[in-house]
Amino acid sequence: MDARKIRWEDHQREQLAPGIERRFLYGERAMLAQVFLKKGTAVPKHTHESEQITYIVEGTLRLVLGDDGARVFDVAAGEVLVIPSNVPHAAEALDDVVDIDIFSPPREDWIKGQDAYLRGR
Repeated sequence: MDARKIRWEDHQREQLAPGIERRFLYGERAMLAQVFLKKGTAVPKHTHESEQITYIVEGTLRLVLGDDGARVFDVAAGEVLVIPSNVPHAAEALDDVVDIDIFSPPREDWIKGQDAYLRGR
């Protein structure tokens, strides 16, 4: 694959479930996503093969990890949470949130539009 220079603003935000928007780009081995969550919006528990690194740009995002939800992290602007591969997790926006997520490998469910948990289905 050749190097590519890309501007975020050239990619429109995708409206998912109410209160959730995103845009993402990906290469062969990694994916970069910008996620926008309105205060009070919940992301249902899900799991994926990809390791996830979440960097909060604005607001505070509560992430609940594990099948039993025993590990809770309130991740605020300027903070990062690394979520290992195949760990169940859910999220709730405690404020309006802008986050940057890095996934490796890229999320095939997102690429193929098979991410019903984010689409309110």
